[in-house]
Parts: sequence; C-alpha cells; structure tokens
Amino acid sequence: MDEADKEIQQNKEAVKQDAKGLWQSLKSFVVELLDFRADTDREITIDHIKNDIPFKGATAWILICSIFVASIGLNANSTAVVIGAMLISPLMGPILGMGMSIAINDIDTLKKSLINLTTMIVLSLVTAYLFFKFFPLGSQETSELLGRTQPDIRDVLIAFFGGLALIIARTKKGTIASVIFGVAIATALMPPLCTAGYGLANGNIKYFLGAMNLFTINTIFIALATFIVLKVLRFPMIKYANSKKRRRVAQLASLAAIVVMIYPTITFLRVLKNSGFERDYTNFLKTEIEPNNELWFQKGLLDADKKTITLYFNGEIAEATEADLRNEVKRYDNIGDFDLKVNGNKNRSFDKISDAYDRAINDLDEKDNIISGLQNEIENLQNEIASLNEKDNSFSFSIISKDAKIQFQELESFGFSKMLMSNDFRTIDTINVASVQWKETLNDSVIKERDIQLINWLKQQIKADTIVLKKD
Repeated sequence: MDEADKEIQQNKEAVKQDAKGLWQSLKSFVVELLDFRADTDREITIDHIKNDIPFKGATAWILICSIFVASIGLNANSTAVVIGAMLISPLMGPILGMGMSIAINDIDTLKKSLINLTTMIVLSLVTAYLFFKFFPLGSQETSELLGRTQPDIRDVLIAFFGGLALIIARTKKGTIASVIFGVAIATALMPPLCTAGYGLANGNIKYFLGAMNLFTINTIFIALATFIVLKVLRFPMIKYANSKKRRRVAQLASLAAIVVMIYPTITFLRVLKNSGFERDYTNFLKTEIEPNNELWFQKGLLDADKKTITLYFNGEIAEATEADLRNEVKRYDNIGDFDLKVNGNKNRSFDKISDAYDRAINDLDEKDNIISGLQNEIENLQNEIASLNEKDNSFSFSIISKDAKIQFQELESFGFSKMLMSNDFRTIDTINVASVQWKETLNDSVIKERDIQLINWLKQQIKADTIVLKKD
C-alpha cells in the first residue's frame, strides 16, 4: 500500500471517529435532556404525597367550597369559574397516594387513600346534589354540564399525560407549582362530580353514570401514571420484618396493580373504538352526503351499540341513490358493517317543494299589493286630517304644541282633544281636554302654578271658555 492509499485510509478512519463522536455527543445530549432521575428527591416526594392524603377539617371545607364554585360555574356556563374551582380542589392527594402505595407495596397508605378518596367523592356528590336540587336555576342544562357526560379518547389521553406531568413535577426537587395547577385544570376532576350530582338531583341516571365514568377514567389514569413513573424512578419498596406479611403485601399490591390496569385498558380500547366510529361517520357525511345538495339532507344518527346509521331527508330518495350510499358506507373501516337506514319524505319531493316555493312567491306578491293599497289609504287619511287642521273653525295641533313647549319649558309631553260628555244622559256637550306631563324635578307647588298658567294660555289660543286638564 503506497503513501496515498494510507493517507486515504487514515482520512476515512478519522471521519468515522468524528461521526462516532458526534453520535455519542448527540446521544448524551438527548439522554441528559430527558433524564429526570438525578433531580428526584424520593423521601421528600413520599412525605409530600402522604401529607396530602388526609381529609378532615380545613380540607373538607375547601372541598365543599370548591364543589359549590364548580357547580355555580357549570350552571352559569362559565369556564373561568370552573377553572377557579379546579385550582382549589384537594382531590389530587388521595389519587396520587393510590398510585404511590401500589408502586412501593404500601398497603396501609393504599387503604388510607381509598378511604379518603371515597369520603371525598361522597361529600362532593352530596354537596353538588343539594346545590342543583334547591338552587332556583339548578335544572338548566348548559354546554359545560353536557360536556362532562360522554368521555372520549381525548379525556383518556389528557388524564394519563396530565398524571405523568403531575407526578414528575412532584418528584422534582423543588416542586413546580405551575405544573400542578395546570394538571388540576386539564384533568378536571371537579366538574364530573358536579355533573354527577346534577344527574342525581334531576333524576337523570344517564348523566350520572356518564359523569362518574369520566371521573373514574381521570382518577385511574392519574394513579396509573403515578405508578409507572415511580417504578421507572425505582422508588424503594417497603420491607416488612415478617416474611409472611411481606409476601401477602406483595401479592395484594400486585393484585391491585393488575386490577388498576384492567379497567384503563378496557376503557381505552372501548373509547378508541367509539372514536373510530365517530370519525368515519363524520367523514362519510362530509364526503358523500353534504356536498350533494340534491339530497335535501336533514339529519343523521349514529348508534354504535346497535351498529346502525339512520339518515333523514326532506325529499324522496331514489332506490339507486340509496344503493349507492350503502355501497359507500362499506368503504369505511370502522362503520363498513353498519346497517344504513335511509328515511325520505315522499310528501316533500323535489317537484312538490318547487310548487310550494312558487305558491309562496305568489302569496308574497299578493300581500305586497295589499300592503301597497293600505299605504295609499293611510296617506289619503293623513292628508284629510291635515286639511281639517287647516280649517278656520279649528286649530293646528302641531303649531299649538310647539308654542306650548316654547312658553313652558318644563313640559315633558302635551296632548289636546275634544271629548263628548253627558251629565244627564240626554244632552251631549263637547269639552276641551288637555293632557300634560311636567318634568319630575318640579315640586307640587310649582306644578300647580304651571297648570293654571297653561289653562289660561290655552283659553286664549283656542278661544275656549273651559278646558279640562288631565295629568299623565
């Protein structure tokens, strides 16, 4: 091998070493960036979580207050008020305690966490029930309430990743309070409990079960995230001097971990499946139904349990169109085996709708002609009234009212009319009636003086001997 080949080989080796060094540097940077184990304080984390589990005294009253605030926010449909209730809620403590106790085989802490969480749930439901039962506007359904009755895949992901963020913040030296507040808002433990209380107060079991399902999802996935993080961080397991008790505790902890894993797995798969149904159904409507204006589409219903899709149209649907829609549904993976039901309205076919439209236009034209004739009659009557005002034996009300306002600045309103009256029910007299309203700032004595002045002035203007003054 000559010198040139040796130099080329050395350059290749140098490039490989540089590339290897760059890869190692990048790998070290990423590992250092994402590794949070070195910044973990295990003992303090366990102490803080245990201290947040007890539920009595001030904590109970804080929970009651937060439930009232959340219930008012849901009833008023105010997102800001609901967020405020989440920030003061103490529900997170027992949930983190459940996840931690299973991760470190602490059965005593697990019992304490379950007892306190159950107490919190019962107290929250009772408080929300009383609010929605006896508050005058408690029966109003709002979007904030209805949004907590049907969990979907997003609620599962929010609960899990929110729980991860929460426990990571808890294990860090110097807890990040802003993260804890953010998780409290995102996972939204309070609103589902308030919605469940609303369902109980109004006898709506569907709302109650849906809201409790959402609360259960949030609770278990937060506890599951806590369990996973503490296992990754290798928190020390509690050791018992009695070997028999140690085995029993380990078995109970393992059983609890398995039970905790079963429900989230089933829930995640079920919600994921329902989300697939909704996604394909929405795409089917947008792609096959809505762009076709001739179909006169009214509404559609998706029933995932019965595997049916029902479409309602305002016109008659041809058999060929119905067959085409059935074939198009089969193209979608999640709803391909659903039974498509098409309901058309034969009494409102396209031709009949067109005829109805023409009749409506004719009716409008006829009504326009009637309105035009009435307007002409009104104008003639107005002209006749104006001519009567110009006669010598009468006077112009517009002129007299303007003069009255000039003479009496305190006038708020002025009216004048001639009224027929009979004292013996045989003869009829005509009397002049003036209707006035003075400014409210005038006192009674000034008003009485103005009344006399106005009557005397009117007598001169209209050449009348008697004028009756009427107060508005």
